[in-house]
Amino acid sequence: MNQPADAPIRVVIIDDDALVRTALAMILRDDTTIEVVGEAADGQAGLDLVGRVAPDVVLMDIRMPRLDGLEALGRLMARPVPAKVIMLTTFDADDLVLRALGDGASGFLLKHTPPAEIVAAVHRVAAGEHMLSPSVTAQLIARLRKTAPEPQRVLQAQALAVTLTDRERDVAIAVGEGKLNAQIAAELHLSMATVKAHVSRIMTKLVVTNRVQLANRIHDAGLL
Repeated sequence: MNQPADAPIRVVIIDDDALVRTALAMILRDDTTIEVVGEAADGQAGLDLVGRVAPDVVLMDIRMPRLDGLEALGRLMARPVPAKVIMLTTFDADDLVLRALGDGASGFLLKHTPPAEIVAAVHRVAAGEHMLSPSVTAQLIARLRKTAPEPQRVLQAQALAVTLTDRERDVAIAVGEGKLNAQIAAELHLSMATVKAHVSRIMTKLVVTNRVQLANRIHDAGLL
């Protein structure tokens, strides 16, 4: 959702664990540029709340009673102007994570993510970026690399991969190996800003929106 540059980021927290909701609210309220505008204990109540307060970002648990986070995510994404959604979980990797990313989630964080990283994730997602916990990214990439892609996916990935420059190809492979930007910068002797710029261009060329999808595309193209 668009908002004035000086307006706070409006956030809704949806989680069936009251302690988690309270902890997240305290973390976010320490940042004066973030406003927690509501909390809900299940997916259905969360949908109703989002409809009333129109937040910029939703932090939502993936497993909840009445209506789970995945179903709620799908319904949120079907709205004309959906909020950006960061899914929360207590486990490192699961098929549900891949489904959530495919259904439109902008981020995926573990509940034990350090407070500063949670705040940073909200800012990044509100700005239109995607955010995944490094451990989630690494484990999902490892899982993707063990699967054999369908022939049609291979052809599509190969057609997109040929648009990459040599340097973009190097960066894409490094991302596909689960490396963080700092590692890529050190290994390829690039600045962090240059790596970020490369990753952004690579995502555009490969028609993906996050590092896991990028890794999947590179895997399908046979570059890993």
